[in-house]
Amino acid sequence: MELADKTVGFLLSLTSLSIFTYYTFWVVILPFVDSDHFIHNYFLPQEYAILIPVFAGVVLLCLLGIFVGTVMLKSKKKKA
Repeated sequence: MELADKTVGFLLSLTSLSIFTYYTFWVVILPFVDSDHFIHNYFLPQEYAILIPVFAGVVLLCLLGIFVGTVMLKSKKKKA
């Protein structure tokens, strides 16, 4: 089981590092590259650099609210 946990941890770390590197390059470096450069073909338009994290944050907060609400309802039923 330890090997499976290490593999999953490595894959999660690799995925997180890849997303961080892509986003950082997209937001920090790409605005300084000429707009006709071929590298722009690999990235979405700049407005998505704000919309995607905002949307992900809203979804995360909604899921967190649903989880907390469910836990509170279950604990209230156990007391009664």
